[in-house]
Amino acid sequence: MESIVERVQEYLEKIEKSSINAYIEIDKDRVLKEGEDLEKNEKLKKKPLYGKIIGVKSNINVKGYTISCASKTLENYISPYDATVIKKIKSQGGLIIGMTNMDEFACGSSGETSYYGATKNPRAEGKIPGGSSSGSAAAISANLCDMALGSDTGGSIRNPASHCGVVGFKPSYGVVSRQGLCDLAMSFDQIGPLTKNAKDALLLTNIIKGKDISDSTTVDTPKFEIKKEEEMKNYKIGIVKEFMEVSDEKIRDRIEKGIEVFRDLGWEIVELNYKYTDLALPTYYLINYVEFFSATRRYDGRRYGYPIEDVCGEEVLRRILIGEHISGKEFSGKYYKKALQARRMMKMEMLKLFKDVDAIVSPTVPKIPHNIGEELTPMEMYAYDVLTVPTNICGMCAGVVGCGDINGIPVGLQIQGKPFDDEKILNIMIIFEEIFSNDENDN
Repeated sequence: MESIVERVQEYLEKIEKSSINAYIEIDKDRVLKEGEDLEKNEKLKKKPLYGKIIGVKSNINVKGYTISCASKTLENYISPYDATVIKKIKSQGGLIIGMTNMDEFACGSSGETSYYGATKNPRAEGKIPGGSSSGSAAAISANLCDMALGSDTGGSIRNPASHCGVVGFKPSYGVVSRQGLCDLAMSFDQIGPLTKNAKDALLLTNIIKGKDISDSTTVDTPKFEIKKEEEMKNYKIGIVKEFMEVSDEKIRDRIEKGIEVFRDLGWEIVELNYKYTDLALPTYYLINYVEFFSATRRYDGRRYGYPIEDVCGEEVLRRILIGEHISGKEFSGKYYKKALQARRMMKMEMLKLFKDVDAIVSPTVPKIPHNIGEELTPMEMYAYDVLTVPTNICGMCAGVVGCGDINGIPVGLQIQGKPFDDEKILNIMIIFEEIFSNDENDN
């Protein structure tokens, strides 16, 4: 059996040879030394994450690493502390291998806006990997770590999980502490796992979740267990007509094949309507702009970093300027407060749907990923998020599992659950993955 240090060495060699630009920072000497220390630590040997090698998105604080958010703004910021999720990972025997690439300040759905250059998609050459947790998804897809952490504000874990053919899970708002995460939009953000399989997603979520006195939005949840198939009888799966209609026909076909897995389990498939699909993007982005503008006021060049407006990229600047504009007294009632009203309305309507079903299944992204470097308008780029932002608007949980491919480009099935149904959704992901992959192998 390989030692931890040998496995670290293998990953480091792979990363060095890789051309996908999944990592921003790797400290070889540090990781090898931490691997050696871990091997000598008898207390940690029986912990669930012992020896797991983990990549971390560059907006989550890890002591001693550059937490740049993939922006020139913070290229000199060395974190003085570990985020709560990092403390938990280390306490359970996990080893951080390095900081992964991302869209700048998590503003993007493609993985192209990083100051350190675009991340490439290991599973679909020339195509975007999705964003903003592009490096974490690509690192898992290219086997450059065992597990990774991302953050999801409007689909930033699920979107790249789908494009790169890996598993991603966005926990319910409040299940995982945001302490130590650099905000994009604080009322939407959640940290979550990107993994090679759904069981690992449940394992890592179990480790990082829990109440945290330094994040007042967090709640305690019981330990998530893996359920047997007979414990999941008579589930009802909802299919929202509008979610299918906005999706590319080829993606829809793949998702419909995935839905057959649930039919074969004997679960009831229920057709649903969600009348606020058209409201999702404007509601999400108006709130996102205002909260992001507020979050960026700390990057003033006096305490740390450069003044953000002087050095940031185009998409970050766009969000700051729009956020500043609609935060003004004369516009906040017209835009921001209306968006908050729409959010409440959307959540109430969504929760009604869950009275009839255990989970809602849909495509993750409505269209095939574009080529790296292809020019898209902001609205075309934002359209990638139309099926993922309702989860964040409503504080729900959602995961993505592989559902085949279209001409070699991976397609992810999104499974959404009501707030705090995380264990149920992770178990549906696990059972789907087991059956679907067996069916694919048989064919």
